[in-house]
Amino acid sequence: MVLNVVIATITGYLLGSIPFAYIASRRKKGVDIRQVGGGNMGALNAIREIGLLSGLAVLVADIAKGSAAVLIAHWLGLPLVWIFTAGFAAIVGHNWPIFLGFKGGKGAATTLGVLFALVPREFAISLALILIVIAITSNVRLAISVGLTLLPLIIWQFNGSGMLIAYSLALFLFLGVRSLPSTREAMTNIGDKKGLIFDREYYFWQQRKNR
Repeated sequence: MVLNVVIATITGYLLGSIPFAYIASRRKKGVDIRQVGGGNMGALNAIREIGLLSGLAVLVADIAKGSAAVLIAHWLGLPLVWIFTAGFAAIVGHNWPIFLGFKGGKGAATTLGVLFALVPREFAISLALILIVIAITSNVRLAISVGLTLLPLIIWQFNGSGMLIAYSLALFLFLGVRSLPSTREAMTNIGDKKGLIFDREYYFWQQRKNR
């Protein structure tokens, strides 16, 4: 089992390290996604800076690599704790990718992919809430926070294990810590309290309003 744990963890990290947003930005516009827009190597920045379709492709790919890490660990027959480890390794890979000098994104989409593979039914409800909040507020950061905050409660309602509840909460807290600098910056730049909820700069599909 030790060998399978090592394989799953390394595979998860390498999958997470694939910089889809960076690749897409280089191919589409010849820029480094980390040097434009918000500077994050993630799907949201890709949608805003290189286009909706390319950004959505990045979103799907980043979610898929998180899910793939979990599914591979499951296929190897590992206990749940090591499946958790492989999923987390994918998130670490996205945040600190070996292919880009360990300078990556925040891991939101990859986190969603890990949770989707672990609790697909509960995650579907959480995702619906995320999409509703985005449609109402255009605030992706708030939407993901709401969805991931409620996910442990949803898992509990469906009689999920304590380990799954704790893991989903731990991933949310890790994402929150990772996103803290940009969250503080965004709060500093917001002119009024309504701006904490409603994003007045972007439509819900994340196209800039003044374009």
